[in-house]
Amino acid sequence: QVQLVESGGGLVQPGGSLRLSCAASGSIFSRYVMAWFRQPPGKQRELVATISKRGLTNYADSVKGRFTISRDNAKNTVDLQMNSLKPEDTAVYYCNANSGIPGGAYWGQGTQVTVSS
Repeated sequence: QVQLVESGGGLVQPGGSLRLSCAASGSIFSRYVMAWFRQPPGKQRELVATISKRGLTNYADSVKGRFTISRDNAKNTVDLQMNSLKPEDTAVYYCNANSGIPGGAYWGQGTQVTVSS
């Protein structure tokens, strides 16, 4: 099993930046594909970005060019650098670890990001 704890959320003005961090423990971090999801108010959870075990990244169209996902396998962390934030980025952001086998997906508790003037 993997335990995930997110941090770094908060209130930011439009155009500002935030950096989210997710600390993992309990298993071999490098074996997992890591991802950030978000759930805007009143909407379904959606994929924001993924990073493979070897560091290959993929992004939702809505965040391409503004967000950057990175991982440090030595520190067991995955970060999401968010720049040029927009009000529509307001959501609870969740860290996800996926081993690729049935039952091998884990979630953090989420961190709130609010973009508002």
